[in-house]
Amino acid sequence: MHVDAAYAGAAASLPEKRPLFAGWEEADSIVWNPHKWLFLPLECTGLFFRKMDRVRRAFSVVPTYLETPEGSAGVREYMDYGIQLGRRFRALKAWIMLRTFGARGLRERLRSHIDLARLLEADLRREPDVEILAPVLFSVVVFRFAPAGLSEPERDALNQRILEEVNREGRFFISHGVVKGRYALHAAIGSLRTEERHVAGLLESLRLARAAAELAETAKTLNP
Repeated sequence: MHVDAAYAGAAASLPEKRPLFAGWEEADSIVWNPHKWLFLPLECTGLFFRKMDRVRRAFSVVPTYLETPEGSAGVREYMDYGIQLGRRFRALKAWIMLRTFGARGLRERLRSHIDLARLLEADLRREPDVEILAPVLFSVVVFRFAPAGLSEPERDALNQRILEEVNREGRFFISHGVVKGRYALHAAIGSLRTEERHVAGLLESLRLARAAAELAETAKTLNP
């Protein structure tokens, strides 16, 4: 059994969030990507296996020209644990980040992101026609605009246009997914520099995007 904690694995460092991870210690493997929610650039992944010997047997191919005296002395050759023979020193980025902020500093920043996500959720709940589609457990808010009088396909199309308009403007970037068959918008807070003013700015951008999307739809109706 594999646990994909690529994004939310960082929250396991928060004591108040650990109940959400109950049982993952029973998994055969766990993956966690600090580049998703721990302020690092791409290509920094933690992959944990219960039985590393099985991984080594799956990947290890040691021709004679790669044999070394150290190989018989218990030295771990990382080329035996994946497809690549050589690799970048990705762990250095994680070490620098830990040394820079420390465990306490990282926890404080993760908590601030969760607080900002809850603030955004509360603001969105006060907006007309907005539905929150998933619990806000971490720093991601999943929502959509669902005006009365529109069919579900029309609502999906409206939200897609809102996403395109927000991203086209360039101040913010949101993503999308499908929740219970419906097109949903995702706002993820993960930057060290994100503040309450950015949450307010995103809300403003969403309002403008909705107005632009509805205006374009009206124009299309009047000028088919």
